[in-house]
Amino acid sequence: MPRGKIELPHRLEEIAVLDPNGIVDEALEPQLSPQELRKLYHGLVRSRRFDERLIRLQRQGRIGTYGPSFGQEAASLGPASQITPDDWFIPSFRETAGMLWRGWEMHRIMLWWAGHEFGATVPQGLNDTPIAVPVGTQVQQAAGVAFASRYRGDGTVVLTFIGDGATAEGDFHEAMNFAGVFRLPLICIIQNNQWAISLPRCKTSAAPTLAQRAIAYGIDGIQADGNDILAMIVATREAAQKARAGEGPTLIEAVTYRMGVHTTADDPKKYRSEEEVEPWKQRDPILRFSKYLEKKGVLDEKGREEVEQQVVEEIRVAVEKAEQYKPDPLDMFRYHFAEMPPHLVEQMREAERAMMPPENEAPEARTRQGVAV
Repeated sequence: MPRGKIELPHRLEEIAVLDPNGIVDEALEPQLSPQELRKLYHGLVRSRRFDERLIRLQRQGRIGTYGPSFGQEAASLGPASQITPDDWFIPSFRETAGMLWRGWEMHRIMLWWAGHEFGATVPQGLNDTPIAVPVGTQVQQAAGVAFASRYRGDGTVVLTFIGDGATAEGDFHEAMNFAGVFRLPLICIIQNNQWAISLPRCKTSAAPTLAQRAIAYGIDGIQADGNDILAMIVATREAAQKARAGEGPTLIEAVTYRMGVHTTADDPKKYRSEEEVEPWKQRDPILRFSKYLEKKGVLDEKGREEVEQQVVEEIRVAVEKAEQYKPDPLDMFRYHFAEMPPHLVEQMREAERAMMPPENEAPEARTRQGVAV
């Protein structure tokens, strides 16, 4: 048998729509109305300012450890804007912009980072899952949801996210292999922010791109400029159309940069230089999109100021609401099962009796979160 080249049926592409100066490639530019463009800009700014506020809250001891998405807002907001409320959104923990776009209230997200179980409850009407910190597990969950969607034939798409470091996890490989074999309606966004905590991208994979992992799973892959919200919109829109048509999953590598800390428990100055970070500041997704909107006549200085004022007020109200929240110690028993098993019901009753002053009588049966106790 002669030696020859193997032809692979699946494609691998790269895409960028906006350059760092906001100059658009008109052949690739998605057709969005001025109202849609302004809403996207509001979403980017809202996520950035929310990040900054939560970092200050953490430093003041008012919430726990926080994982910001500073510099990565476009990589989650762009994809989130291209799926419907009926589709599934399954995040990791750096998709704040996408979660806010989907309808998660700010105070609910704050309470998650403050350690309250209420923050892990999905808002009514959303096909979402809570923030996932365990590395890579959410991709297997997304593959399971996508399998159910395909089985039911309901036409829903599942959008999930993972970091560049997590692509080295077995969970990721198993999920993507499963998605490829069963042609699942799954879109997986790799947030390649160049750092797996303190480990640089070059030490997590020898492959020149992470998008090319798709070829091994028999699916399409695309590398998009993750700091270009229009590129993320175009890539996700095409992937969603393909998934709905029964043409299987897509792996999208969003090339971005973690301009801030991994979490507030991290000090990046110990493993990277400011010289490395500086060029990425010029590629800031908000700055780039703002220049584009200005050139289109969609946004001016007055419009930017109005957005800033709206966002500041929204965050102020959310902080006030979050800090008025009164946790119930018995929440340690709730939120684990749709229907609480008898042994937990008994333990909760025992804990409730133990917390009551001796002179009080046993409490009446009550219902919370759909669980009778």
